[in-house]
Amino acid sequence: MKQFTRKTFGAGLSLAIALAVGSLLPLHSAQAVEGLEKEELKFGFIKLTDMAPLAIAYEKGFFEDEGLYVSLEAQANWKVLLDRVIDGELDGAHMLAGQPLGATIGFGTQADVITAFSMDLNGNGITVSNAVWEEMKKHIPMDADGKPVHPISAAALKPIIEQYKAAGKPFNMGMVFPVSTHNYELRYWLAAGGINPGYYAPAKGDTSGQINADALLSVTPPPQMPATLEAGTISGYCVGEPWNQQAVFKGIGVPVITDYEIWKNNPEKVFGVSQQWADENPNTHIAVVKALIRAAEWLDADNNANRGEAVKILSQSAYVGADAEVIANSMTGTFEYEKGDKRSVPDFNVFFRYNATYPYYSDAIWYLTQMRRWGQIGEAQPDSWYMDIAKKVYRPDIYAEAAKELIAEGKIPASAFPDFASESGFKPPQSEFIDKVTYDGSKPNAYLQQFEIGLKGDDQI
Repeated sequence: MKQFTRKTFGAGLSLAIALAVGSLLPLHSAQAVEGLEKEELKFGFIKLTDMAPLAIAYEKGFFEDEGLYVSLEAQANWKVLLDRVIDGELDGAHMLAGQPLGATIGFGTQADVITAFSMDLNGNGITVSNAVWEEMKKHIPMDADGKPVHPISAAALKPIIEQYKAAGKPFNMGMVFPVSTHNYELRYWLAAGGINPGYYAPAKGDTSGQINADALLSVTPPPQMPATLEAGTISGYCVGEPWNQQAVFKGIGVPVITDYEIWKNNPEKVFGVSQQWADENPNTHIAVVKALIRAAEWLDADNNANRGEAVKILSQSAYVGADAEVIANSMTGTFEYEKGDKRSVPDFNVFFRYNATYPYYSDAIWYLTQMRRWGQIGEAQPDSWYMDIAKKVYRPDIYAEAAKELIAEGKIPASAFPDFASESGFKPPQSEFIDKVTYDGSKPNAYLQQFEIGLKGDDQI
């Protein structure tokens, strides 16, 4: 945990140096910024590489440039993190994209949480145990070099799950939280391969997500994924980095697919704050978003030239705390599947390009469609409802204010952002999913009708 703000630590350190050398050195302190409602802030995060914009905004002084004195604090799990944002113990946090949406519609926790900043694209993978992988390989085509042809369909996993069923054994898999991207990506991949990942029925008191399931999905905190896999409690998991690559380095599992292959350039994490905090601190909120935009731009600048430095920062125990070599495997544009099978995936982690930081309504609606598909939204809703929730939670208006200030200050060119005068908040229809189904965010119910597995129309559990 970063237990100090840069203000207090920097001032103390500079004073000590000044006393030692007999001269006063300039302090590395924030510029005076007028109109901030709150200057000292505490942000939470989970130990994953996609918390990088927070770490970089802190380490590179971008928060300070906005007059903000920030402390960063690792949280035990996603529920604790969300609860602390809602209770006001944290001013904001690195969040799962589904968390502000889930809270707003009352799945699990009921609270108004918003986001004006998308933290990244891609960054997750699905890993299976060595034993499961050996069985899967029997059903996967190989290329001329004897390596598996990617992307790998969950159809290769289906015979193994059927073997477990025949033996009366459950096939358990881990994901990080019920409204996490990981849960929806794992479910999407399984269903695309003909495997039912199960349904939720909150109105009936069943929030297990395992009704009618072929594979039983349950929550495991990200850093515990490799150990839980090694212990045999789960046979596979979906998680962000570095915990897929950790399984490779430890020799306990094999990542079989990345989320980039499930849905190319999918939105992943967001920076979330409570609606009350946003209402009380509008200028501070814009300042925070400005710092995060600059951090994201730095992370992708010059064709990822800064990633090596970012890896060293993230490897610190205060941030991710994994070996730099493990973090670098994905952060620097490669991904290792089976040991020794390292492939180029330059967009595995995207923080700024492709308008990654912009909070698109269509991204919000995709998450809502998955909540409906798997029963977290128990009843049919009209397309207008999806739009209303997206506009309530995702706030591109706040993002645009921050971006325009950065443009005016000459820190980032206008060409790096969407055209705010014409931007609708909807990406064009996307078809780069593993099952080739096209997603049009303006037609959520029509989108759901395309799936063989999953709730649609008036379906209820």
